[in-house]
Amino acid sequence: MIKRLRYFFRLAITIIVVISISFGLIGRLSAQQVAISHPLSALTEAEITTAVSVINREKTLSEMAVFPLIALQEPDKEEVLNFTPGKLFKRRAFLIIYERSQNKTFEGVVDLTSKTLSSWKEIPSIQPALLNSEYELANQVVRADPRWQAAMRKRGITDFEQVKISWWAPGVLSEQEQKTGNRLCRGLSYYKGKHWNYYGSPIEGVVATVNLNTGKMATLIDRGKVPFSEENWDYDVKSLGKLLSPLKALKILQPNGKSFQIHDNEISWEGWKFRYLMHPRSGLVLYQVTSKDGENVRPVLYRASLSEMVVPYGNPEPTWSFRNAFDVGEYNFGLLANKMELGKEIPENGLLLDAIFANEQGESYKMPGVIGIYERDNGMLWKHYEYNTQRNDVRRHRELVMTMTVAIDNYDYSINWIFHEDGTLEVQNELTGIVLAQGTAAEKSEDNSYGSLIAKNIIGVNHQHFFNYRLDLDVDGKANSMIEMNVNALPIDEKNSSGNAIALVETPLIKETAAVRDMDMKHNRKWMIVSADKKNALGAAPGYMLIPEGNSRFFPVEGSKIRQRAEFATHHVWVTKYKPSELYAGGDYPNQTQPGEGLPKYITDDESLTGEDIVLWYTMGVTHIPRSEDWPVMPIHRVGFKLAPRGFFNRNPAINLPE
Repeated sequence: MIKRLRYFFRLAITIIVVISISFGLIGRLSAQQVAISHPLSALTEAEITTAVSVINREKTLSEMAVFPLIALQEPDKEEVLNFTPGKLFKRRAFLIIYERSQNKTFEGVVDLTSKTLSSWKEIPSIQPALLNSEYELANQVVRADPRWQAAMRKRGITDFEQVKISWWAPGVLSEQEQKTGNRLCRGLSYYKGKHWNYYGSPIEGVVATVNLNTGKMATLIDRGKVPFSEENWDYDVKSLGKLLSPLKALKILQPNGKSFQIHDNEISWEGWKFRYLMHPRSGLVLYQVTSKDGENVRPVLYRASLSEMVVPYGNPEPTWSFRNAFDVGEYNFGLLANKMELGKEIPENGLLLDAIFANEQGESYKMPGVIGIYERDNGMLWKHYEYNTQRNDVRRHRELVMTMTVAIDNYDYSINWIFHEDGTLEVQNELTGIVLAQGTAAEKSEDNSYGSLIAKNIIGVNHQHFFNYRLDLDVDGKANSMIEMNVNALPIDEKNSSGNAIALVETPLIKETAAVRDMDMKHNRKWMIVSADKKNALGAAPGYMLIPEGNSRFFPVEGSKIRQRAEFATHHVWVTKYKPSELYAGGDYPNQTQPGEGLPKYITDDESLTGEDIVLWYTMGVTHIPRSEDWPVMPIHRVGFKLAPRGFFNRNPAINLPE
């Protein structure tokens, strides 16, 4: 009898477990605890599949429906800050759905735990980022169009397969294009011939605009025949012939292993700890950056990301003036990440990490080796030589670098987050790739105020690159304030008879509209976010200081359409009170956007910045006047900034590093 009871008890337990697994009651918890250890863990392939299946179950989508973006719906900030290991948490996915036949865009949020659709709304009068399938559609439309074919024949091109078409978001729209509200893209033609580097042979003066909703050519501009370069601009070994003699081998070795640790998406190194995600739009995003100060773990930054880019070209010709790429929001910067190689993009001692994304059909896939992390030497960190005793104290400077690279048509970028042993966090962008070329009849230099002749029949057009970073600093907690620091040379008076006095003036920026600021070299201007309720050992508020490096002003003038669309680039510093929905300096949907989106709209309520959870937005720019040395591939140009502690530590935090 007892044996029978035991048998039926075990059978009942087995049935309960099977039913629970079937209905997702068990397995969900274990999967979350084992595979997904933190609210900010990256979406898994299974979660992406679940999110798409819920949308397809709950909504009737057409065959033309696509998913321009699928990403983690970031959890509530308080939930993340209060999370402890083992604690249950919600998992949600954010999806953008575009119905091309209806020209409608929807946003959905899927609860991955309950497998239900928790939010669904149409976002009117906007266009999401361009998609690969649309490039294919536009190619077919243009190549079949008699007007484009005639333009090619006019230039002696009869084999249309020798022409490569590069697709751009439409940029600045005409009045007629604005009225229709159609989804557009513009195509630039290049002669490929026998060479793979077709960017050296632009078919100048021809721009095709395609209506992606109707699948038809909207307009074709042909400004007349211009000679294109027929030289070979390939730059592989075969094309270049004899190469320079190689340098002797330089090896970077760590025989005792790496000094950083990775658990899930959390990285620890030299007192620093942070999480990372690869976002399909923003690329590499950092979360919950903390610094260990003795036995105390102190928050520095909650979230940091590249928010938006804009690349305005400075030629007013109709075939050029629309070229103002918003590379983050119009093309999904993160999805354009490249697979890297050890010993190339990152040194041999580095580590390559993968990312999980979703394609426009909603299918998950793994992108291998798109995140690099490595340690490097950067010379001396600090030194003092004592003459009397000949004592020499010096420490080497080790850095931890986390990087990604992207190719956006002709240009290549790398985004580097650099952690220093002295408590400084640095951002360094690297620009390289191929200058966007303009065809010309000129073979030698001539007057051209919009660009420079960089090779025979090739002009490098003057242009700019502007990057905006969203930095949600939480310096010793969320209660922060913003201070501007200006250095003044004081006039000669009775207190300053020698005229050598240098004074620092600190000015609180107490409202959002007052915190729209620009660099000023005359006053060595910098900005600092300080704790509003903490004091250091000297009685001052601990802070982190924004130290700009190279920068530029935005040259498009007042009244220009690109200035209205990219208003975030017209000032170097903006500060806003934290709102979780405010993530992008140029607005949520910059493709074919209206003026004034993003930061200008975020500050209209003019919130207080005193003792609040505030966000610092920093815009840095590069003005590129091309030179012959930039051709056919541009050497790396670097631009960046630093977030450095000021009063955050009571002494040099690297003073006790071992030799």
